[in-house]
Amino acid sequence: MQAKDRLLALAIIVVWGVNFVVIKVGLAGVPPMLLGTLRFALVAFPAVFFIPRPRIPLRMLLAYGGFISLGQFAFLFYAMAVGMPAGLASLVLQSQVFFTVAIAGMWLGEPVRWHNIAGMAIAAGGLALIGSGAAHGPGGMSVAGFALTLCAAFCWASGNIVSKKIGPVDLLGLVVWGGLVPIVPFALLSYWFEGPARITAALGQIPMMSVLAICYLSFAATLFGYTMWGRLLTRYPASKVAPLTLLVPVVGLISAHALLGEDLSLAQWLGALVVMGGLLLNVFGGRLGAGRRLVRR
Repeated sequence: MQAKDRLLALAIIVVWGVNFVVIKVGLAGVPPMLLGTLRFALVAFPAVFFIPRPRIPLRMLLAYGGFISLGQFAFLFYAMAVGMPAGLASLVLQSQVFFTVAIAGMWLGEPVRWHNIAGMAIAAGGLALIGSGAAHGPGGMSVAGFALTLCAAFCWASGNIVSKKIGPVDLLGLVVWGGLVPIVPFALLSYWFEGPARITAALGQIPMMSVLAICYLSFAATLFGYTMWGRLLTRYPASKVAPLTLLVPVVGLISAHALLGEDLSLAQWLGALVVMGGLLLNVFGGRLGAGRRLVRR
């Protein structure tokens, strides 16, 4: 990977890692479903008037926007609104890796290797340790927040499968037009869960920090992050690019501690290490097996 692309990858990782702290800041002044509405409205407009719609079937565009933009962030925003710490959210969301492998195996017939299964089992144990800290200790979180974050990870994984089915496409167009899909559903969810009075109050006295957070989520985390990440995936093998996402929860945990003062219980730190171990085995386990076979030969 060229030096400029390494710097680009590092920038994306930092943007996505800090993203979880920014969500917490945004939620301090805007309820979760309204935050989703504003985020994707800013992603889609006015860009949809200047960027052509990707040449894919409408059902695939709706599926992409429904899973990646609506499902993932509706669950994640609500999870963090009801007590999921930013640092832990960045880690638990990485369970999308295992959901992706499992869904690809069931729906696409892709092989599930021994290291995939072992990595899932190890990470499941780590998630259980993290879940044991719900509502207890310095890293306390709600059970609902933990469960909703897992739902967000499942939606992200489902969106990955949709992306795989879509194939090569203009990524900026996909992100922009995919961002158009969740605006009305988010607005309806906001009306249903948060009500007109709360929406009006939030918009009428929205703090500047929440405005800046929405801009960050729209332009940095979504338009820049997803588009540039896709560009790296087109330039280099996925095996070289995808493992870099393992650094996102590292940045997430550090930034949440430094900027929000979040701390974890001992069980949650151990769980975080176990989950990272499972992720590493899932990503690199195949190479270990190949190395052993070469040694035997």
